[in-house]
Order: sequence, then C-alpha cells, then structure tokens
Amino acid sequence: MRLLLFVMLFFAFAPFSGAQKSLSVLTYNIRFDNPGDGEDAWPKRRDHVAAQLRFFTPDVFGIQEGLLRQLEYLNEQLPGYQRIGVGRDDGKDGGEFSALFFKKDRFKLLDSGTFWLSETPEVVSKGWDAALPRVCTYVHLHDKQAKKNLWVFNTHFDHIGKTAREESAELILKKIREKNTDNEAAIVMGDFNAEPAEAPIAVLLRELKDARALSMEPPFGPEGTFNGFKFNEPVTRRIDYIFLNSTELKVLQHAVLSDSRNCHYPSDHLPVLAKLAW
Repeated sequence: MRLLLFVMLFFAFAPFSGAQKSLSVLTYNIRFDNPGDGEDAWPKRRDHVAAQLRFFTPDVFGIQEGLLRQLEYLNEQLPGYQRIGVGRDDGKDGGEFSALFFKKDRFKLLDSGTFWLSETPEVVSKGWDAALPRVCTYVHLHDKQAKKNLWVFNTHFDHIGKTAREESAELILKKIREKNTDNEAAIVMGDFNAEPAEAPIAVLLRELKDARALSMEPPFGPEGTFNGFKFNEPVTRRIDYIFLNSTELKVLQHAVLSDSRNCHYPSDHLPVLAKLAW
C-alpha cells in the first residue's frame, strides 16, 4: 500500500517538477521603425509583435534592429520583463539595439554587457568590412527555478561584410570562452545574416550546436526565417538561429513562428522559438 501511494505521488508531481525546469527562449528581428515600410510600418504592427510575445511568453528573448522607442513600447506592453542592452551607435540610446529581455520573477541578473563586433570590441566601432556598427549584448542569469546559471548572447551580424560576419563569429566564441570560465550553459541567438552552409555558421558550429538540429521533436514551421514582408511567397532563407554550448540544456521543441494578421507578418523576419529543459 505504501509503495502504491509513493508511485501515485511520484507521477502526480512529476509533470509539475518538469515544468519548473523548462526554459523557453526566442530570437526576433523586429525590423526597425522605418516610416517607409507603408502598410508594414511599426505603428501598424507593433501591437501584433507585443501580442505575439505575450502569447508565447518566452522566459528569455532577444530582439534585433529595435530602436529605443520600440524597446520602450515593448517594456510598456511586457512589464514582467527586464531589458538589457545599449544602442550600437553610441553605447547609450543611439541606433539599433540587440537587446535582451528576461522574466524578472524567474531570473537574478549576475552580469551583463555589450561589445562591438570589431577589432576593438570594448568601444563603439565598426569592424573589418562591415557597413555598419554591430554589437552583441549578453547577460549572465541565475535561474531561480532550476537553481542553475545561464549565459545568453544576442547579436546581429552585418549584412554586407563577409569578413565581418566570419570574424564576428570568431569573436563571439572567444568572448564566451573568456566569460564562461565555469563552463555553464550558454545560448547564442540572433540574426546572423548567413545561411546554414555559409562560413560564419560553420565557425559557430565548431563550439556550439544548432537548436534546430537538437530538437527532440521535428522542427515546426518553415525552415526559412526571413520573409521580407512578402506574405504570398515561401519563406526559405534561414538567417536567424538559436545555438547552445552544451547538452546540459535539452531541446524539446524548435519552431519558426509564421503568425500573421490580415495577410501581414508582424516583422520582416519570423521569430525563432526553442523550448528547452535543464
């Protein structure tokens, strides 16, 4: 009888215990606030972006291309998240951010920062053959539910410079080695402006693993992530990724979210979501 009671209690509480240790992360190029986007301009889609994030409620998410006014709007709409990051143009509020958001009630912030993807990463700078300054923002978090520490790096590689993209990948790996001296779990996410067979992705895969390839369930959604606001065309170009450094985090599911409203996407990129478990 006692054995039967133990078995019943074990299975009753097992789902709750597993749920506590689950972790969802999302990367999203939200497209900068460009008035020239017409029907796809930010004021016409911002509520859709916020509603989408509220629905999927990622524990941690990173955005690319967001300007300060866009990030402030997301903070208003998603008050349960803390935001980390600086503008790439001046290290303060200027230009696009590669910002990170995480749930305030779940995580304790241990460390954070931003470095530039260049030969001089500690100062505002443009690297190699890049057309624009590019950054990587990172956080070191303590997951209070799982009682584990986690590093998250969020970035946006240059769209022109081939050398810059490859060197940026090398730099990010170097920074992970420098900062993650205890070999804790680390996630690298963002818009890499490179497809799977290109050199920057090969560099990252030397030390990281593609969450899509690790997914225990078949990946959901289109393989591509860049839609260019072309609603009636297939999405085939994959340039947004989530990478992991270790098997401490299992990838339960991987999805590219192709949500739309009235034949319009909320951004010119589709967000990438990974459901993980410690």
